[in-house]
Amino acid sequence: MLYHLLPQFSDVHIVFNVFRYLTFRAAGAVVTALILAFLLGPGTIRRLRLLRVGQVVRQEGPPTHLGKAGTPTMGGVLIVMAAFTSTLLWAELTNRYTITALSVLVWMGALGFLDDYLKVVRRRPDGLVARYKFLGQGIFGLALGLFLVLHPFWPIPPNWTMVPFLADWYAHFWIPAYVLFVALVVTGTSNAVNFTDGLDGLAAGLTAIAASTFGVFAYLIGRVDTSNYLGLFYLPGSGELSIFAAALAGATLGFLWFNSHPAQVFMGDTGSLALGGAIGVVAILLKAEFLLVIVGGVFVVETLSVILQTGYFKYTARVLGQGRRIFRMAPLHHHFEKLGWSETQVVVRFWILGILFAMVGFSTLKIR
Repeated sequence: MLYHLLPQFSDVHIVFNVFRYLTFRAAGAVVTALILAFLLGPGTIRRLRLLRVGQVVRQEGPPTHLGKAGTPTMGGVLIVMAAFTSTLLWAELTNRYTITALSVLVWMGALGFLDDYLKVVRRRPDGLVARYKFLGQGIFGLALGLFLVLHPFWPIPPNWTMVPFLADWYAHFWIPAYVLFVALVVTGTSNAVNFTDGLDGLAAGLTAIAASTFGVFAYLIGRVDTSNYLGLFYLPGSGELSIFAAALAGATLGFLWFNSHPAQVFMGDTGSLALGGAIGVVAILLKAEFLLVIVGGVFVVETLSVILQTGYFKYTARVLGQGRRIFRMAPLHHHFEKLGWSETQVVVRFWILGILFAMVGFSTLKIR
């Protein structure tokens, strides 16, 4: 909004020209989202408490988690509001990258909100039936894939995507396979963040790291000089995604103020599905889906731990007559809690791993 309103006053004073620059607007988006989260946080938490929207704790989980029962959840509405509003203020609103990213944020947030609502308000322990949740994610992902194929944003074929560490190579998908690939990325990323959201501040901190990393990539890919120099696809207009990514990072950091241990509020599926979907769509729009596996390495490992645990348990139950486990508990962060790590130790150490994965992601800019 500010991008459209204020630069026209540059003839009055040259200072209004700064609202044209991505770096200035990205910084503004971070600060705005952060301040909005700070300001809206206390009121949101009070409202959730009045509505008795409390967290339901798994009885088989670590004993230290039992005291979290009743802590307000659905705090993801705070993240979505802060990120959405900040993006509206600072981004170019006629940009298709911006509109698409915001659409995914809202859709996944709404799907997560429905799941949380059924769990904590309607008192349905399983919330939205899993197959319906996957259906909502999958159909939207397929629709997004079809839209990108039929109305491509890029100067390259829509079914191409970059391959990390290889400047002169790219992945070339069969069109139907690419549509399925987009659906897989959106669904997989949103569920990966959902699996990771199990400890105070864990998912929020890791999302801030991933969003900041993709914000830098969006800036580089959106510039013809840096993209050509680094051997990246040049995608005109994609630089606006750095505003969206910055708003995500600011909103999650602001939420972390209230979500750090001991948490005053949890993001719930409202936040985790929205954030996962948002990170996924940024990677898709930047043609950096494979980079997402590196930058979001902790999310990937957490998801694999759930898949391996579930698969192995079912296999041994069928073959041996009794299910066995690989980990003491899945997702992986609970395994380390069962080993005796404190919650804070797990969170901070996983943040460190998240930063290391982000650095590996940045290394792909030069190791090509």
